[in-house]
Amino acid sequence: MTQRTRPAPQPAGPRRGEARARRLARYREGAVTFALVAPSVALYTVMTVVPVGVAIYISLTDWNGFSEAMFVGLDNYWHLFDDPNSTSAWYVTAIVAVTGTVLMIGGGLAYALLLKERSRTNSFFRTLAYYPHVISALILGYLWAAILGTNGAINSTLKQFGIGPVGFLFEENLALITLIGVIVWAGFGFNVVLFVAALQTVPAELLEAAAIDGATKRQINLRVVIPMIAPVVTVATVLNLIGLIRTYDLVVSLTGGGPAGATQTYSFVILARSFEGTKVGYATAQAVFLMVVSAVLALLVTAMRNRQDRAATS
Repeated sequence: MTQRTRPAPQPAGPRRGEARARRLARYREGAVTFALVAPSVALYTVMTVVPVGVAIYISLTDWNGFSEAMFVGLDNYWHLFDDPNSTSAWYVTAIVAVTGTVLMIGGGLAYALLLKERSRTNSFFRTLAYYPHVISALILGYLWAAILGTNGAINSTLKQFGIGPVGFLFEENLALITLIGVIVWAGFGFNVVLFVAALQTVPAELLEAAAIDGATKRQINLRVVIPMIAPVVTVATVLNLIGLIRTYDLVVSLTGGGPAGATQTYSFVILARSFEGTKVGYATAQAVFLMVVSAVLALLVTAMRNRQDRAATS
């Protein structure tokens, strides 16, 4: 009868050494990750988190920029809803943001569909569309003011034919339309570049298959191309909305908020009215509220896009 021999137990030393080596490797990996992430986190904290925190605190005070600030709680925020300047400015801002976004997205997409093929002619027209975007909005505003003003180039030319001056900048409704037109013209090229880049990523085989199946060019664009670039359209929509909600520089240089406040956007009211009136606490509350509205709109647009994507894949 053979007796089974038990294997000799392994010494604990090597196992402990391996565990220690693994822990050391994890610590080293964590230290490297921290060293890589820490500068970005520190910069983001200093440039974004701290200023936002300070702004929220100031918005809860009646600080005028000089004297000692006194805590007033949410009084500044309640005042936002009964301030006639804020109410009218939000109305103008909503018109500018919604109309401008629709025109820039729709027009930019249509223009990009026309110029999506690679050629020198298309490259020239893409550059021509994008060129206004690289010029300062302040300069563009002064340029168009010189063209559309009462004594501007267009009205001076009309005067030669005995036609009275057109109130591009001094009639309330027409001034708002002019402002939106200049904003769309200035931001149009940015959307064209985004959409052209997105269109060139659509697989050519997919378009050929749709054409072989008998789809028209219009059907291919509506049923194949646009759904393929929908994420880019969502990004462009968010960027346009947030950018137009914060419109300020073109208002300053083109219309100055006039006539009679017809083109005063919310950002213009914050910077040109509240801060100049030494209402720093109230102006900061307006800025914080604007930041919250921008964030909510961005989240809503993104959520709607995600819901449509889930519905399409289900």
